[in-house]
Amino acid sequence: MRVATDIGGTFTDLVYVDQQGKIGVAKSHTTPPNFEKGVMDVIGVSGIDMDQLETFIHGTTVIINALTERKGVKTALITTKGFRDVLEIARGNRPDLFNVRYEKPVPFVPRYLRQEVEERLNYEGEVLQPLNKTDLEDIVDYFKQENVEAIAVSYLHSYSNPAHEIETVRYIKELWPEVAVTASHEVTREWREYERTSTTVLNAYVQPIASSYVDRLEQELNEAGNRSNNYIMQSNGGTTTFEQSKQLPINMVESGPVAGIYGAAILGKILGEENIIAFDIGGTTAKCSLIDRGEVKVTTEYNIERTDRTAGYPIKVPVVDIVEIGNGGGSIAWIDDGGSLRVGPQSAGALPGPIAYGKGGTEPTTTDANLVVGRLSPANFDSNVDMNDVREVISRKIAEPFQTSIEEAALGIIRIANSNMLNALKLISVRKGYDPRDFTLVAFGGGGSMHAPALAKELGVQKVIVPVAASVFSAWGMLMTDLRHDYIQTFIRRVEGIDYNELNEKWEKQEKGAIDQFEQEGVKKENVLCSRFVDLRYVGQEHTVKVPVFNGEITEETMRQMIEKFHETHEKLYTFKLEESPTEIVNLHLIAFGTVKKPELATLETSILSPEEALKEVRTVLYEENGWIETNVYDRQQLGPNVSIEGPAIIEEQSASTVIYPGQFVIVDKYGNLIIETGV
Repeated sequence: MRVATDIGGTFTDLVYVDQQGKIGVAKSHTTPPNFEKGVMDVIGVSGIDMDQLETFIHGTTVIINALTERKGVKTALITTKGFRDVLEIARGNRPDLFNVRYEKPVPFVPRYLRQEVEERLNYEGEVLQPLNKTDLEDIVDYFKQENVEAIAVSYLHSYSNPAHEIETVRYIKELWPEVAVTASHEVTREWREYERTSTTVLNAYVQPIASSYVDRLEQELNEAGNRSNNYIMQSNGGTTTFEQSKQLPINMVESGPVAGIYGAAILGKILGEENIIAFDIGGTTAKCSLIDRGEVKVTTEYNIERTDRTAGYPIKVPVVDIVEIGNGGGSIAWIDDGGSLRVGPQSAGALPGPIAYGKGGTEPTTTDANLVVGRLSPANFDSNVDMNDVREVISRKIAEPFQTSIEEAALGIIRIANSNMLNALKLISVRKGYDPRDFTLVAFGGGGSMHAPALAKELGVQKVIVPVAASVFSAWGMLMTDLRHDYIQTFIRRVEGIDYNELNEKWEKQEKGAIDQFEQEGVKKENVLCSRFVDLRYVGQEHTVKVPVFNGEITEETMRQMIEKFHETHEKLYTFKLEESPTEIVNLHLIAFGTVKKPELATLETSILSPEEALKEVRTVLYEENGWIETNVYDRQQLGPNVSIEGPAIIEEQSASTVIYPGQFVIVDKYGNLIIETGV
């Protein structure tokens, strides 16, 4: 069987698929800081036989946590003479333009640990000044005295020619074998010295943390009898080996969330839905991404900690284009200084968690509010829920200040949370030129199915899909992934008069490097698939648009078709195109997949139960526009294929509830997915 585990802010999820396509799921609480314990806990809860395990895939928040909580190691930087302060200078296009007290983000490497070396290449990679090794000896001695644990090496034009970086890393290893070293060309071959240096530094900052974590996890698995192929989910929507993940952990920065996005794309293909909005609500955050004609959008314009007030830190590696906000089941409801009700971004997390968990939580959360209005049942929690305690806290902290009832206060919390999530959904659709009415919403995570039907109605989305194992769907997505590596090379050439021989040689070199790397990882050449993209722009522009390229030899005809696609995409994104303006290539982007055999989904056995027989109870539920309504509550496990139910209704499973509003309609498909017609 194939097994996937996903560490979230509140729960660690597990999904397995056996050879018959049967899906099994399990959940256990996340166990910071020893996250590997939570993985072993959920494996124990699932009851799987380790001897049957063929493939193990893991998604983790360890990297993003280490970055945001500043729990990496003491890191130093070696760079080209004159560029010591590139991290400090950063970019001038600050987000909070008119804030006279604006402060740039504090670099992860303080100035006294940023050292310069005499060396220089030009933009074509030609050596202007050789590397001064005497400088390196002095710098390494200094770093030893400062107890540095990791070194980042980022030279000015190493994206074009990494010779000096390779020489530097080799020399550092001779002088100091124990220290962790990351060179920028190992992380990215894309230009822009600030973003490239930032990415290299962040990789070095977390590399020892990642290496230690992966080693501990591997040891725990081995001691439990695991002998499977082990992979880790990357931010680009593919997987990589445990060993490779220890070298370039920055590729795991969004390891868990992107798996659900990729899973939504795969599910869409199975169900014949190519235009998907993937929507994931967990315990801490809500995440969404748009999939256009089956294509998961990947970007290298990714930043951590970026808000409308702070610039954050750029990470120039391929990451699935995702919008994430601090609204989830554990998001805390609070009243700001202006007397307005707010929800999130602060979260109760796994500990103490919502009040309902009974683990010492003192602040009202979205989960608590859903209990009060009847959308969640206390019986579905893995601990006894004290509803008196839940109601008392919501009353004291929210209802009394607004002089309203507890139920109205709870509904207010849900409305604010929905409003925040709606804004996120608009950011990845309407704000990028897409009409959400042309898309189907795939809702997953513990809270996705509870909020999605209301949000879909607001957006004008006609159909919502709640997949099987919705609460652990990100882990399911991992089961459907291939190994993936991205190779991006800056290659600035005007399209007019381009040397096609040079261009084709670059593609061939990239593809050969991809095949060689996969062969080292045990993937045969015939199982490697490559996709090409180029970053194009009009001459004089600063930034680019990514467009697909035909595999095989590039000719004048294929180039013409590529430029037409560029004009079309540019107009869609920015509302205009300049067909008479010259264009230029900036980057060549090769995506290489090491394809693996995927499990096939099992279909549901024909149920002899009618909806009435799957009825668990009837309870009153509070709806935004309709007030309190007697609502049928069904057990999802008892619903067979083609069963249809009219709203209002609630369909419950062990760790999720699907809320069907009045006027909406749901049918169970042959795989067990819930297909909701929203009535818009």
